[in-house]
Amino acid sequence: MNSRFVPGAAVEPGPLRQTPTVAIVTASYAPDFERCRLLCETLDRHVSGAAHHYILVEHRDVRLFRQLETGRRTVVDERDLLPRWLYAFDDPLSLFRRRVWLSLKTQPLRGWHVQQLRRIAISAHASEDVLIFCDSDVAFLKPFDCGAFWRDGKARLFRRDGVLADEGHDEHRIWSRNAGSALGIDPSRTSIHDYISTLIAWRRDTVLAMCGEIERVHGRNWVEVVGSARKFSECMIYGRYVDDLLEGAGHFHGSEEFCRIHWTGEALSDDEFRHFVAAMAPEQVAIGMQSFIGTDIGRIRRLIGLD
Repeated sequence: MNSRFVPGAAVEPGPLRQTPTVAIVTASYAPDFERCRLLCETLDRHVSGAAHHYILVEHRDVRLFRQLETGRRTVVDERDLLPRWLYAFDDPLSLFRRRVWLSLKTQPLRGWHVQQLRRIAISAHASEDVLIFCDSDVAFLKPFDCGAFWRDGKARLFRRDGVLADEGHDEHRIWSRNAGSALGIDPSRTSIHDYISTLIAWRRDTVLAMCGEIERVHGRNWVEVVGSARKFSECMIYGRYVDDLLEGAGHFHGSEEFCRIHWTGEALSDDEFRHFVAAMAPEQVAIGMQSFIGTDIGRIRRLIGLD
């Protein structure tokens, strides 16, 4: 069991203080360093209402990311967040180009799996009331106040209602089922809601309770439980915990996405990029260019006026 989380039945969270403390959380890795640097620059320029920014990285990337630290920004080593029995190795199956995390207690995990575990685990490390999650390939283009994530003592839970009932979304449905399994929810209770996006908020006390509930149900460390299935989503786990076990207590739902994301396809030309930005919805304050698409970070900096 993980002693940082107290096992117990799901408990309805109390109201947030009138002005809760807020931290922004970013999980990253060395190939995304320059994108993360851009995030930090635009975040410092445009975002208000956050007391701190945590950047979560693998141990070998800590020194590189230390360049980004300030009095309000901290780089956190995953070794301070995750169990020591989870080890990272260069993967020979990828000719040592990728990393794999191995243990006797989980499936072999890739970097995107472990980034999700870090985002959950930061709740036991941070002290702020509300954690706002922002990917490292995001750039803020407009002013944004973190107060958008709470009202009347409740935190905003991103949820797109009913989308898993539509055609497609097969992988999302698997993530949702595995979230239910981790939380001990009866398999007959399925969910049709999607909780996945970037620039979303969680209550830290609710994450702590969620991990405690996972450990109570399974009698094992929550990392071991979640990592026993290679197809999981931290957003689905949190969303289903709040809606299925807490019946939404301490939260209000919002479906608007504050970040416009270019998820798939080819790198955008200059004109396509300008059109993409111009098409941002009124509530959208940031853009995300998925790093695997390969859009040159220098071009992004130039097109948003930072070079």
